[in-house]
Amino acid sequence: MPSQALSQALLYVRRQAATPARYIVEQAVLAAFGWIPTLAGIAARAVAYRLILRMKGLAAIEKNVRIRFAGNLTLEQGAYLDEGVYVHACPNGVQIGRNTLVMHGSVLHVYNFRGIPHSGIRIGNSSLIGEYNVIRGQGGVAIGDRVYTSPMVQMLAVNHIFDDPARPMVDQGITAQGIRVEDDVWIGSGAILTDGVTVGRGSVVAAGSVVTKDVPPHCVAAGVPARVIREIDGSSPAARSQQVYF
Repeated sequence: MPSQALSQALLYVRRQAATPARYIVEQAVLAAFGWIPTLAGIAARAVAYRLILRMKGLAAIEKNVRIRFAGNLTLEQGAYLDEGVYVHACPNGVQIGRNTLVMHGSVLHVYNFRGIPHSGIRIGNSSLIGEYNVIRGQGGVAIGDRVYTSPMVQMLAVNHIFDDPARPMVDQGITAQGIRVEDDVWIGSGAILTDGVTVGRGSVVAAGSVVTKDVPPHCVAAGVPARVIREIDGSSPAARSQQVYF
């Protein structure tokens, strides 16, 4: 029984940090500085968190941001993590670009223990990840510059295989092709992007849509499953009635 408890404890640590030593250091820094409120806390974390993650320039981290595998998290100049954000950067990492904001309650989760080589989450510059977004990066998620997501968007770069009725689903493996969102995309509230899709540059995904196929550049996609409802060609402004989608 003691050996089983020890094995479970070590498994827990391995899923929180690269090594037991890293776990101790990361947890100590997070515990010491992660709770401090207001601008004083942001300033303290801007200095102390350089011990456990990669910070290129000044970045702002609010209190109560949960970080696992902190050594695999990179924050570029001006990046911002709002209160309640959860980042799990195992093992290929999470990179957040210059002046990009990740808002309250969002989850950026790689959690790759299958050794998928193209896992990870990369977010470009001047983007905004809205409140309570979930980004699962087992298959790799690449988000471009000036991408705006509304609240409760999900990008799920992983899917279960379930074709064999004689086998438990958990034994049938997964697919993890990845998701790509190109520059200047706007994704409406509650939209879901499934594994393997690309949303082309300058496109809009309407609220509540489920994207199961690629969205071409410069168009509006809506529905379940999402389909193109119009092109964005500059010939006329968007009708006001269409604004309710977003």
